[in-house]
Amino acid sequence: MGIAGTEVAKESSDIIILDDNFASVVKVVRWGRSVYANIQKFIQFQLTVNVAALVINVVAAISSGDVPLNAVQLLWVNLIMDTLGALALATEPPTDQLMNRSPVGRREPLITNIMWRNLIVQAVYQVAILLVLNFGGDSILPKQDTRAGDVQVKNTLIFNAFVMCQIFNEFNARKPEEMNVFRGVTKNKLFMGIVGVTFILQIIIIEFLGKFTSTVRLDWKLWLASLIMGLVSWPLAIAGKFIPVPKTPLSRYVLRPLRRLRRSRATAAQ
Repeated sequence: MGIAGTEVAKESSDIIILDDNFASVVKVVRWGRSVYANIQKFIQFQLTVNVAALVINVVAAISSGDVPLNAVQLLWVNLIMDTLGALALATEPPTDQLMNRSPVGRREPLITNIMWRNLIVQAVYQVAILLVLNFGGDSILPKQDTRAGDVQVKNTLIFNAFVMCQIFNEFNARKPEEMNVFRGVTKNKLFMGIVGVTFILQIIIIEFLGKFTSTVRLDWKLWLASLIMGLVSWPLAIAGKFIPVPKTPLSRYVLRPLRRLRRSRATAAQ
């Protein structure tokens, strides 16, 4: 107790209740779990973006010598992921469901198996559709007057679809373990505002700032295609949550062989 407790008791305690109200402990636990959960949401969202962007550019560079996402576009994607994404996901308010969870041990991994499942499902989908556009876009998209025009339209569509996937996947990151990712979304005005601002800025970048981002304007059909590709991430997230995950953390499967190897080396050295 911070008020009625003695100095000896305070020094030997782990938690001091400043107002001598046990209800404060519940609030502390609730907010602590909320911060932990929000960090996990952001990490899942961030890793999905990084994995997808890395694989797309690496595969395209190795196969054709050219990358569909240039440096300026990746900077914009990083702005969505790091700054705006962090603000949107880190401001999720605590919910009553958090108090129903079991306590998390100190040695428990920050990235859970459920998070790995979710990000792998989304990353595989994004990589698949964007690689299809990269290698098959010439036969799918309408022809332009020049070959350079065809490449610009294709790369712009890839960039726009990639950003749309991140905007829609931001909703999925809110509820990694729940089917209804829209529960309570309207209560977080900042989240909705950031998503809206991101979408508007993306329109401005594509339609008016192509000189800086090496993009061209897209017609309504290609905008609709980009939105549909992003929208697919919602039902895909629901379907992915039916995939069972083991209770044992994936990191332990990696550490076990390493520990056995160390033991065998120690035994051989003796």
